[in-house]
Amino acid sequence: MKKKMIAVVTMLSLAAGLISGCGNQNNDKKITIVGSTALQPLVEKAADEFDSKHEGNITVQGGGSGTGLSQVQEGAVQIGDSDVFASQQSGIKANQLVDHKVAVAGIAPIVNQGVTVKNISMEQLRDIFTGKITNWKQLGGKNQPIVVINRSKGSGTRLTFENDVMKGAEPMSAQEQESNGTVQQIVSNTPGAISYISFSYLRSQGIKSLSIDGVKPTSENVETNKWKIWSYEHMYTKGKPTGETKKFLEFMLSDKVQNSLVKEMKYISIHDMQVEKTPEGQVISKK
Repeated sequence: MKKKMIAVVTMLSLAAGLISGCGNQNNDKKITIVGSTALQPLVEKAADEFDSKHEGNITVQGGGSGTGLSQVQEGAVQIGDSDVFASQQSGIKANQLVDHKVAVAGIAPIVNQGVTVKNISMEQLRDIFTGKITNWKQLGGKNQPIVVINRSKGSGTRLTFENDVMKGAEPMSAQEQESNGTVQQIVSNTPGAISYISFSYLRSQGIKSLSIDGVKPTSENVETNKWKIWSYEHMYTKGKPTGETKKFLEFMLSDKVQNSLVKEMKYISIHDMQVEKTPEGQVISKK
């Protein structure tokens, strides 16, 4: 009887150990990613594919580039997504973070579908967002007030727009929204509205993009910097990545993701860029 009891206790201990071991493995595979809403759709799709083959456990959330950088710096998440370099964000100690550039996002001005103007100059775009141009009639369109929708402060998309378009000019006071998706919806429902979003959100009904100085917002034009408004999509880690986080970042840079998901979702493959952009905004030809 005593031997039977010992055997039962031993089996229960082994079972507990196995369960505990499985739990630790699951914890090791858990990755939380937050930040840029411009990058969020691509990361969500890639995470689904990665999880299905690696039995992983990846959670992807938005919140904006500022949130992604602050959360990864605090060690609250494994990866912080950002449209901007960490050194461009106040309060972030960039030397503590490792930058993984996984794609490029073009950013395009969008207007409500009822706006008849199709092309404007970069200077005219700047004048709209500073409040100097207030009616589409001033740009050859119909007599209709321009309704400006801006992105919230802390948005990587806004910072890129201000660096590449505003060039130090102060934006007018306007309605501000936190995500690409919300901006897209409001512009599609507001006659005369204008804003800007990542190329990956251009497929929606009720909006259309504008050309600038005769150049259309296409991936090919971003690759050569003919289209001037674009940013890297960064995935930052606190220190060098390890374990599943390292594997997932390698998956993001694999030919499978770069040649399929990245292009299907209107991002630009990091491997196709013919120019480089520095944190200071200088664009250099790749040799």
